[in-house]
Amino acid sequence: MKNTTIAIDLAKSVFEVGISQRPGHVEKSRRLSRSQFLPFLARQEPARVVMEACGSAHYWARQLERQGHEVRLLPPLQVRPYVGRNKTDRSDVKGLLEADRNAAIRPVPVKTPEQQQMTTLHRVRAGWMRTRIARINAVRGLLRELGYVIPQGAQRVVPEVRELIQDADTQIPMMTREVFSDLCDEIGDLEARIRKVERQIEALVQQNPVMERLLSIPGVGVLTASALVAFVGDVERFASSRHFASYLGLTPREYSSGLRRYLGRISKKGDTYLRTLLIHGARAVLRLAATRRGDDRLYDWGRQVQDRRGSNKAAVAIANRLARIAWAVWKRNDAYRVRPPLTAPPETA
Repeated sequence: MKNTTIAIDLAKSVFEVGISQRPGHVEKSRRLSRSQFLPFLARQEPARVVMEACGSAHYWARQLERQGHEVRLLPPLQVRPYVGRNKTDRSDVKGLLEADRNAAIRPVPVKTPEQQQMTTLHRVRAGWMRTRIARINAVRGLLRELGYVIPQGAQRVVPEVRELIQDADTQIPMMTREVFSDLCDEIGDLEARIRKVERQIEALVQQNPVMERLLSIPGVGVLTASALVAFVGDVERFASSRHFASYLGLTPREYSSGLRRYLGRISKKGDTYLRTLLIHGARAVLRLAATRRGDDRLYDWGRQVQDRRGSNKAAVAIANRLARIAWAVWKRNDAYRVRPPLTAPPETA
């Protein structure tokens, strides 16, 4: 069964399986429950298994690889155009078989349990961060309706709110004070949970030499280094640093036809979380550029771009360069090396 391809439409409890031994034709279709799924695949001879890289796909991929199958995970957005007009589980299986024939579609690497452990920590932390921001905004907005304006800054909200609700002279109803107190307790609890997750991430980073090398890059901290390794997986699948930056959505979107070529804004493809972390790191590089003049070519280049194009475009440009540097550091197993400017900075009077 070397030429056999098994396409699987994953779900929570019911799985649609299609077995194809020649392109464009499905010889056998089976609809399996969760308990029947693995035993059925175990009875099949080793084959090429195609699935969408959706929820639980990495878990099932590892299970099937243990049975001797070759698993290929395809990006769902690139599989969708191959699905027929009517969306059914069976048409999804046929779309997977057709998409698998397109060599231009790059498969998603199967994540290891260690990678999924790290991605879980990042996703949980990001969810708690969103909830914390929502609660802080709710407190500030509700107090503004009562005539009390809390200055900007997340660290200033809880202390000032507690001071307001403990002051007997403030015109805040008693029952409302209790609600604000509960919100402050919830914000404090979320912050404690976030700090705990961050300590867990730091502990895992110290055990991974790749992450420690990525930490040597300016603008790359514990969160960015760990997220890159956890979400990207194998850097060898990128032929160049530009391919890596393009994967993260940090390269221009192209609108070209004939002799006319136009490069627009960045494509914003790939993982939004990774791109956000890199842009935040780029902003940190810009802040240091003013005081690190002449220390590193990266700082000087970032400051020049900022002077020409503004802070926002400079941050994106630096994020693109950070992604390329991360690819080189990761692929060559070598820490980042400071590069002095090509020309010495002018002396200040």
